Amino acid sequence: MTELQNIFHRKVSLVDKFNFYEYLSVMLDGGVTISETLDSVQTKIKNTFFKEKIQELQTFVSSGDSFSKSMKKIPQIFSAWEISIIESWETTWKLSISLWNLAENLRKSHDLRSKIKGALTYPIIIFLFLILAVVIVLAYVIPSVSQLFETTEVSLPVATIALIATSDFVIYNWGYIILFILSILVFFYGYKNTDKGRANLDYILLSLPLIGKVYKNYMLASFSTNLWSLIASGVPVVKSLSLSGRALDNLVYEAHINEVIVKVSGWQKIVDSLAEVDPNHELFPLDFLQMLSVWEKTASLDKVSKKLTDQYTREVNYSLDSLTKWIEPIAILIAGIFVLWFAFAIFGAILKVTQTVW
Repeated sequence: MTELQNIFHRKVSLVDKFNFYEYLSVMLDGGVTISETLDSVQTKIKNTFFKEKIQELQTFVSSGDSFSKSMKKIPQIFSAWEISIIESWETTWKLSISLWNLAENLRKSHDLRSKIKGALTYPIIIFLFLILAVVIVLAYVIPSVSQLFETTEVSLPVATIALIATSDFVIYNWGYIILFILSILVFFYGYKNTDKGRANLDYILLSLPLIGKVYKNYMLASFSTNLWSLIASGVPVVKSLSLSGRALDNLVYEAHINEVIVKVSGWQKIVDSLAEVDPNHELFPLDFLQMLSVWEKTASLDKVSKKLTDQYTREVNYSLDSLTKWIEPIAILIAGIFVLWFAFAIFGAILKVTQTVW
């Protein structure tokens, strides 16, 4: 059982992480040593894989390494963004503060992701039920109804012929259809794992109506959160931009932010750099740049980044509300088109047969 758990639990969730950091912060505030804290926290962790890595972390710390240096030796668990925050606060002897802030940021990220996943689950379920209903109608209802017209010599309407042909195609080629869908999924998975594929898919996702707006606002909220956390921890601006860009896991944003880093490294302002690399404001809206511009002049990037985080978290909520409002009309429209096709096909055929008989 343990081996199976190790196989299927090779990842560490955000919930595990923010609970881990929060517990460490509380224990350190109480005067417990970091090594004792790591030993104690293992009893709170249910993820077997994460527990193993915490044991490794404790071994490194016990051998004399700092907490951040120990984290660097386990890159599959701890990101460069997390390590940089810890590393910066370690020099000020305020590790418990950095751990608490890190836990809060991860909690906010988790809440935001959960809200997005929850909002997108609703439309996915609706469209899956629509597809299931259409398949049932084509596979079971249409064959039964079409038998009524087989004995007649009446020329059926085009809508009826098309509906019966579609039904026959689904019934006699369902194996090929499933194979085709699986091939598409395998191709998509392989394409997604290439740099070019990831970049193209990231761009398409950002360009989609309704969903693209939610995704873009989520990217901006995450970027602001990461940037604020790093700058507030004392990490240099250029390094903060680099780590924030990589943490987004979006190659389109990362490529633009890398261009910004080159310009900022040449003593150009962040706002001017963002405006140059994104002149049409497709990725960084004008209000985003305006807020950065105002606060950049006062050398308070940490404050503006926090404000931007709050603002674009609200924008994500507004975008999700807009998305869910559009889902039902779109689903009703699609269902209505199929019902109209079915109605015209069946009743049109019945009407022709009736007219021929009479």
